[in-house]
Amino acid sequence: MANIKSQIKRNRQNEKRRLRNRTMRAELRTRTKAAVTAAEAGEGGAEALVAAMHRIDTAAAKGVIHGNAAARQKSPSHSRAAGPPAAAPRQSGSDGEGRR
Repeated sequence: MANIKSQIKRNRQNEKRRLRNRTMRAELRTRTKAAVTAAEAGEGGAEALVAAMHRIDTAAAKGVIHGNAAARQKSPSHSRAAGPPAAAPRQSGSDGEGRR
């Protein structure tokens, strides 16, 4: 236990922040999971995705998670919501082998 008054206050603040961050991270996991299951089921996926993206952005803005971590979490969700990518037409040169 700390003896210094400022350290005692710092410990109280850190504990409050830890609890707040823990609930926010749990909410992120819940919203992300709901968005994934809704996208797979095909019902209400857009609303769930918007809610999850909003929570992720808010957590990054408040410093609960790092901005790059937010981007890593958002990227697979966007690609899941967009569905499978369409096959791009194949480009070939005059010799039929394409560019190298």
